[in-house]
Parts: sequence; C-alpha cells; structure tokens
Amino acid sequence: MTETITGEVIHVVGPDEHDEAQMLDDLAALAESRYVIVCREGGKPGLFERVWAFLKRDPIQPVTIVADEDAAEGDELTATVHETELPGVYDAIDVR
Repeated sequence: MTETITGEVIHVVGPDEHDEAQMLDDLAALAESRYVIVCREGGKPGLFERVWAFLKRDPIQPVTIVADEDAAEGDELTATVHETELPGVYDAIDVR
C-alpha cells in the first residue's frame, strides 16, 4: 500500500556510515547501499505545537524512511512510501 509521509528530518545515516550505526540486521539488509532517514512525522512543529506536545506529554513520533536520495537534518520532506514488514520503517518511492 502506498502512502505519503511529511516529516522533519531528525537524522540521516548514509550508505558509508552503516557499519558505524547500530542498526537492526533487517534494517541494514533493507538499506544496503541506500540512505536511512529518520523523521519527525507531521513536519516541523511550531513553538505553540511544541509547547502543547510537552504539556500533553505527547512524544515525537519518529518514522524511518529508506531512500535513494540524501536529505539534510532539519529539512522538511514529503515522501511517497511503501510500508515494510518492519514497524515504523518505510521504503521510499519518491522523496521531495
């Protein structure tokens, strides 16, 4: 099933950094020579949204996207993805 995810990039693991990152074997196999992008789902929150989330004790909802394209930390991206067998991990079809 295809879906669209919008999120703020929190962390990126490049293909040459896979050995140093402590990834699950299944994720490492899926990523192989691709980028692993961890995002805060919903995009970059504003000040009011951050305060409201803190007061509600609503944690950040991270999602992991495996993509062919690189992304920079702090950027907001929109990706068309397929869900994988790993919970919270998506395979990117298109990243904008």
